[in-house]
Amino acid sequence: MNLRQIEIFRTVMQTGSFTAAAAALHISQPGISRAARHLEIQLGVRLFERTQGRIQPTYEAVCLNAEIERSYRGVQSIQEYARNLKFGVYSTLRVAGGPMVTAEILPRAITAMLKANPGAMVSLDVLTRVQQMADALLSEHVDVCVSSNPIDHPLVDTQEVGHWELVCIYPQGHRFAQKSLLTPADFHKEPHVSYEIDTQQGKAMADWFLAAGSPAPAPRVRVRSGQIAAHLVAAGIGVGFVDNITAAASASLGLRTVRLRKTQKFTLQALWNARFGASLQVSRFVELVRHEMMELERRSRSVRR
Repeated sequence: MNLRQIEIFRTVMQTGSFTAAAAALHISQPGISRAARHLEIQLGVRLFERTQGRIQPTYEAVCLNAEIERSYRGVQSIQEYARNLKFGVYSTLRVAGGPMVTAEILPRAITAMLKANPGAMVSLDVLTRVQQMADALLSEHVDVCVSSNPIDHPLVDTQEVGHWELVCIYPQGHRFAQKSLLTPADFHKEPHVSYEIDTQQGKAMADWFLAAGSPAPAPRVRVRSGQIAAHLVAAGIGVGFVDNITAAASASLGLRTVRLRKTQKFTLQALWNARFGASLQVSRFVELVRHEMMELERRSRSVRR
């Protein structure tokens, strides 16, 4: 059977008559009848019983049509897949990020992606260490990671998507509400939550105090996650040091944010496997993450004013 024969046979089976099939295919009814007869001769089996101007598919015709429909579904699946390539919805986008970005930035970027492409699918995982991210990318378990820590690996490509800095969060009614910038001196004898010293944030805090000529005061609680720090502050432990991304997500806890004087800014990076490069799906998602970081900075500036 050639493609034209398949098309004619399938249309006859769908419409139930030679006349309706001819109308659907814009050819004459005798042409359809001749094509059906020629196909029967070619296959050596009767496909239609003809009685009083009506046709009735034979058992063989029904079986043949079932096989044709299975093939058509496969072709349609390929066509749908091909059409969706430009939209990036041909597979599940596997995203991973550190705790900092999975609380605010990545959910916003994923929401924007799904609004633009309702057929897209995303999986999101939280990875706490850079080595975990590198391993996930190289083992092809993840398509793109967003990391607040730098990574230097020959098989991992990176792209800057924004910057983050440490800020202070405090509960409503705290004396810090009267300040627009905080210095290290503001934290002496101030109960606070800080990071473990071996974390990037903990090292940054230690450097901030040392630059002012004094060691960092001992916190009441040390953490490895900004989200945990925020919940501790909301529970009444004291004030807390977190990154500005986590601070934005902490507004729902009733916490306020104030900047620190002369703190260092750090790069937020998107990472993917250099062997394959960034797919269209990954590239568009990275742009959404960059947009959300710009929006975060815009909101932060409006609050500071």
